[in-house]
Amino acid sequence: MRSVLIIGLGRFGKALAEKFYEIGNEVMVVDNSEDNIREFMQYSVNAKIADCTKTEALESLGVSNFDICFVCIGSNFQASLEITSQLKELGAKKVVSKANTDIHAKFLARNGADEVVYPERDRAEKLAVQYSLSNIFDYTEISEDTGIYEIPIMDSWLGHSIIELNIRNKYKINILAVKKGEEVISLPGADYVFESGDHVLVLGKQKDMEKLLSRMR
Repeated sequence: MRSVLIIGLGRFGKALAEKFYEIGNEVMVVDNSEDNIREFMQYSVNAKIADCTKTEALESLGVSNFDICFVCIGSNFQASLEITSQLKELGAKKVVSKANTDIHAKFLARNGADEVVYPERDRAEKLAVQYSLSNIFDYTEISEDTGIYEIPIMDSWLGHSIIELNIRNKYKINILAVKKGEEVISLPGADYVFESGDHVLVLGKQKDMEKLLSRMR
Protein backbone atom coordinates (compact mmCIF):
# COMPACT_ATOMS: atom_id res chain seq x y z
CA MET A 1 0.00 0.00 0.00
CA ARG A 2 1.29 3.45 -0.94
CA SER A 3 0.31 6.95 0.14
CA VAL A 4 -0.67 9.05 -2.85
CA LEU A 5 -1.43 12.75 -3.23
CA ILE A 6 -3.44 13.73 -6.31
CA ILE A 7 -3.71 17.42 -7.14
CA GLY A 8 -6.36 18.27 -9.70
CA LEU A 9 -9.56 16.32 -10.27
CA GLY A 10 -10.09 16.61 -13.98
CA ARG A 11 -10.89 13.51 -15.98
CA PHE A 12 -7.37 12.08 -15.58
CA GLY A 13 -7.09 12.94 -11.88
CA LYS A 14 -10.47 11.39 -11.13
CA ALA A 15 -9.65 8.16 -12.95
CA LEU A 16 -6.28 7.99 -11.18
CA ALA A 17 -7.79 8.58 -7.74
CA GLU A 18 -10.47 5.96 -8.28
CA LYS A 19 -8.02 3.30 -9.45
CA PHE A 20 -5.44 3.94 -6.72
CA TYR A 21 -8.18 3.68 -4.11
CA GLU A 22 -9.66 0.57 -5.71
CA ILE A 23 -6.37 -1.35 -5.43
CA GLY A 24 -5.91 -0.45 -1.77
CA ASN A 25 -3.75 2.66 -1.58
CA GLU A 26 -4.16 5.63 0.76
CA VAL A 27 -5.29 8.52 -1.43
CA MET A 28 -5.59 12.21 -0.68
CA VAL A 29 -7.20 14.40 -3.34
CA VAL A 30 -6.94 18.18 -3.61
CA ASP A 31 -8.84 20.46 -5.96
CA ASN A 32 -10.07 24.05 -5.97
CA SER A 33 -13.61 22.91 -6.83
CA GLU A 34 -15.92 21.98 -3.97
CA ASP A 35 -18.12 19.95 -6.37
CA ASN A 36 -15.17 17.81 -7.50
CA ILE A 37 -14.08 17.18 -3.94
CA ARG A 38 -17.57 16.23 -2.82
CA GLU A 39 -17.93 13.80 -5.72
CA PHE A 40 -14.65 12.00 -4.98
CA MET A 41 -14.67 11.83 -1.18
CA GLN A 42 -15.51 8.12 -1.51
CA TYR A 43 -12.23 7.43 -3.31
CA SER A 44 -9.93 9.04 -0.78
CA VAL A 45 -8.75 8.81 2.79
CA ASN A 46 -8.76 12.61 2.87
CA ALA A 47 -9.89 15.38 0.55
CA LYS A 48 -9.27 19.08 0.63
CA ILE A 49 -10.41 22.18 -1.24
CA ALA A 50 -7.34 24.32 -1.86
CA ASP A 51 -5.51 26.47 -4.38
CA CYS A 52 -2.22 24.60 -4.62
CA THR A 53 -0.46 27.42 -6.46
CA LYS A 54 -0.21 29.01 -3.02
CA THR A 55 2.76 27.78 -1.02
CA GLU A 56 0.88 27.80 2.27
CA ALA A 57 -1.75 25.48 0.82
CA LEU A 58 0.87 22.94 -0.23
CA GLU A 59 2.72 23.27 3.07
CA SER A 60 -0.46 22.32 4.92
CA LEU A 61 -0.63 19.01 3.05
CA GLY A 62 2.66 17.62 4.38
CA VAL A 63 3.77 16.60 0.90
CA SER A 64 6.97 14.92 2.13
CA ASN A 65 4.83 12.26 3.83
CA PHE A 66 3.46 10.92 0.53
CA ASP A 67 5.17 8.23 -1.53
CA ILE A 68 4.02 9.85 -4.79
CA CYS A 69 2.53 13.24 -5.65
CA PHE A 70 0.62 13.57 -8.91
CA VAL A 71 -0.01 16.95 -10.55
CA CYS A 72 -3.00 16.33 -12.81
CA ILE A 73 -3.80 19.86 -13.94
CA GLY A 74 -4.18 20.00 -17.70
CA SER A 75 -6.04 23.23 -18.43
CA ASN A 76 -3.66 25.63 -16.64
CA PHE A 77 -0.05 24.90 -17.53
CA GLN A 78 1.32 27.77 -15.44
CA ALA A 79 -0.38 26.37 -12.36
CA SER A 80 0.92 22.87 -13.13
CA LEU A 81 4.46 24.24 -13.47
CA GLU A 82 4.30 26.22 -10.22
CA ILE A 83 2.86 23.33 -8.23
CA THR A 84 5.42 20.86 -9.60
CA SER A 85 8.28 23.17 -8.64
CA GLN A 86 6.90 23.88 -5.16
CA LEU A 87 6.32 20.21 -4.41
CA LYS A 88 10.00 19.45 -4.92
CA GLU A 89 11.05 22.47 -2.87
CA LEU A 90 8.84 21.23 -0.04
CA GLY A 91 10.51 17.82 -0.05
CA ALA A 92 8.15 15.65 -2.10
CA LYS A 93 9.73 12.23 -2.63
CA LYS A 94 8.43 11.71 -6.16
CA VAL A 95 6.47 14.06 -8.40
CA VAL A 96 4.64 12.85 -11.49
CA SER A 97 3.14 15.63 -13.61
CA LYS A 98 0.69 15.53 -16.48
CA ALA A 99 1.71 17.15 -19.77
CA ASN A 100 -0.25 17.88 -22.93
CA THR A 101 2.68 18.67 -25.23
CA ASP A 102 6.40 17.98 -25.52
CA ILE A 103 7.16 21.61 -24.65
CA HIS A 104 5.11 21.31 -21.46
CA ALA A 105 6.97 18.10 -20.60
CA LYS A 106 10.38 19.76 -20.99
CA PHE A 107 9.44 22.64 -18.69
CA LEU A 108 7.92 20.31 -16.11
CA ALA A 109 11.07 18.14 -16.07
CA ARG A 110 13.28 21.21 -15.66
CA ASN A 111 11.13 22.41 -12.78
CA GLY A 112 11.24 19.29 -10.67
CA ALA A 113 9.01 16.61 -12.17
CA ASP A 114 10.57 13.18 -11.65
CA GLU A 115 8.33 11.77 -14.36
CA VAL A 116 6.00 13.29 -16.96
CA VAL A 117 2.96 11.46 -18.34
CA TYR A 118 0.90 12.12 -21.47
CA PRO A 119 -2.42 10.33 -20.81
CA GLU A 120 -4.22 11.67 -23.89
CA ARG A 121 -1.28 11.07 -26.24
CA ASP A 122 -0.54 7.63 -24.82
CA ARG A 123 -4.18 6.59 -25.13
CA ALA A 124 -4.33 7.90 -28.70
CA GLU A 125 -1.18 5.99 -29.68
CA LYS A 126 -2.51 2.82 -28.08
CA LEU A 127 -5.79 3.09 -29.96
CA ALA A 128 -4.00 3.81 -33.22
CA VAL A 129 -1.95 0.62 -32.93
CA GLN A 130 -4.89 -1.43 -31.67
CA TYR A 131 -7.20 -0.43 -34.52
CA SER A 132 -4.59 -0.36 -37.27
CA LEU A 133 -3.86 -4.08 -36.92
CA SER A 134 -6.57 -6.72 -37.05
CA ASN A 135 -7.05 -9.21 -34.22
CA ILE A 136 -5.57 -7.05 -31.45
CA PHE A 137 -7.77 -7.02 -28.35
CA ASP A 138 -5.42 -4.95 -26.20
CA TYR A 139 -2.03 -3.30 -26.48
CA THR A 140 0.53 -1.84 -24.06
CA GLU A 141 3.58 0.02 -25.34
CA ILE A 142 6.90 -1.01 -23.76
CA SER A 143 9.21 1.01 -26.00
CA GLU A 144 9.02 2.79 -29.34
CA ASP A 145 8.95 -0.46 -31.32
CA THR A 146 7.99 -3.09 -28.73
CA GLY A 147 4.75 -3.83 -26.93
CA ILE A 148 2.54 -6.39 -25.22
CA TYR A 149 -0.32 -7.55 -27.43
CA GLU A 150 -3.42 -9.57 -26.62
CA ILE A 151 -4.29 -11.64 -29.68
CA PRO A 152 -6.26 -14.80 -30.49
CA ILE A 153 -4.32 -17.96 -31.26
CA MET A 154 -3.78 -18.97 -34.87
CA ASP A 155 -5.99 -21.79 -36.11
CA SER A 156 -2.86 -23.84 -36.78
CA TRP A 157 -1.89 -23.63 -33.09
CA LEU A 158 -5.01 -25.43 -31.89
CA GLY A 159 -4.19 -28.74 -30.20
CA HIS A 160 -0.43 -28.12 -30.26
CA SER A 161 1.97 -27.15 -27.47
CA ILE A 162 4.13 -24.03 -27.27
CA ILE A 163 7.35 -26.03 -27.64
CA GLU A 164 5.94 -28.11 -30.48
CA LEU A 165 5.08 -24.95 -32.42
CA ASN A 166 8.51 -23.42 -31.68
CA ILE A 167 6.74 -20.08 -31.29
CA ARG A 168 9.63 -18.02 -29.94
CA ASN A 169 12.01 -18.89 -32.76
CA LYS A 170 9.44 -19.05 -35.53
CA TYR A 171 7.56 -15.83 -34.77
CA LYS A 172 10.11 -13.93 -32.63
CA ILE A 173 7.60 -13.36 -29.82
CA ASN A 174 7.42 -14.39 -26.15
CA ILE A 175 4.19 -15.68 -24.65
CA LEU A 176 3.61 -14.02 -21.27
CA ALA A 177 0.16 -15.41 -20.49
CA VAL A 178 -2.82 -17.31 -21.85
CA LYS A 179 -6.34 -15.99 -21.28
CA LYS A 180 -9.15 -18.52 -21.12
CA GLY A 181 -12.22 -16.34 -20.62
CA GLU A 182 -11.74 -14.78 -17.18
CA GLU A 183 -8.91 -17.16 -16.24
CA VAL A 184 -5.33 -16.04 -16.85
CA ILE A 185 -2.45 -18.51 -16.94
CA SER A 186 0.73 -16.51 -16.40
CA LEU A 187 3.98 -17.71 -18.01
CA PRO A 188 2.55 -20.98 -19.35
CA GLY A 189 4.98 -23.86 -19.58
CA ALA A 190 6.43 -25.04 -22.86
CA ASP A 191 4.12 -28.09 -22.70
CA TYR A 192 0.95 -25.95 -22.63
CA VAL A 193 -1.45 -27.12 -25.38
CA PHE A 194 -3.63 -24.45 -26.98
CA GLU A 195 -7.41 -24.86 -26.85
CA SER A 196 -10.26 -23.27 -28.76
CA GLY A 197 -11.00 -19.71 -27.62
CA ASP A 198 -7.57 -19.10 -26.11
CA HIS A 199 -6.09 -15.61 -26.27
CA VAL A 200 -2.39 -15.00 -25.68
CA LEU A 201 -0.53 -12.02 -24.27
CA VAL A 202 2.69 -11.78 -26.21
CA LEU A 203 5.74 -9.54 -26.02
CA GLY A 204 7.17 -8.61 -29.38
CA LYS A 205 8.35 -5.96 -31.81
CA GLN A 206 5.70 -4.29 -33.92
CA LYS A 207 7.26 -5.48 -37.21
CA ASP A 208 7.16 -9.10 -36.03
CA MET A 209 3.59 -8.74 -34.78
CA GLU A 210 2.50 -7.32 -38.14
CA LYS A 211 3.92 -10.40 -39.87
CA LEU A 212 2.18 -12.76 -37.45
CA LEU A 213 -1.16 -10.95 -37.62
CA SER A 214 -1.07 -10.85 -41.41
CA ARG A 215 -1.23 -14.65 -41.35
CA MET A 216 -4.51 -14.52 -39.42
CA ARG A 217 -6.41 -12.49 -42.01
